[in-house]
Amino acid sequence: VQLQASGGGLVQAGGSLRLSCAASERTFGSYAMGWFRQAPGKLCEFVATINWSGGSTYYADSVKGRITISRDNAKNTVYLQMNSLKPEDTAVYYCAAPRTAAWTANEYEYHYWGQGTLVTVSS
Repeated sequence: VQLQASGGGLVQAGGSLRLSCAASERTFGSYAMGWFRQAPGKLCEFVATINWSGGSTYYADSVKGRITISRDNAKNTVYLQMNSLKPEDTAVYYCAAPRTAAWTANEYEYHYWGQGTLVTVSS
């Protein structure tokens, strides 16, 4: 599975962005999906994950209530709607897929990774 993330950019604090991640295969609908991020000088951090159907999601505490993950299996695409953005949300955001249908927050269970899209939040 090849993943292509897009939608990053520069936004002011309090603003919104929607990231998209397009998958290359129709089997996309069989896998859970996740978003991770890596800020400069920091380790990769889990952001959100969604199960194969979109019926179950899980979020990092740091983004809960501000960020929503969703998916459209007909379009082989997963989304990350980010609202009330903060400067500390600045990072490269990666979409990824594990080899399971159930969601997971463990980055080591993710086998397929996109190339990342940069989100910069100015104060």
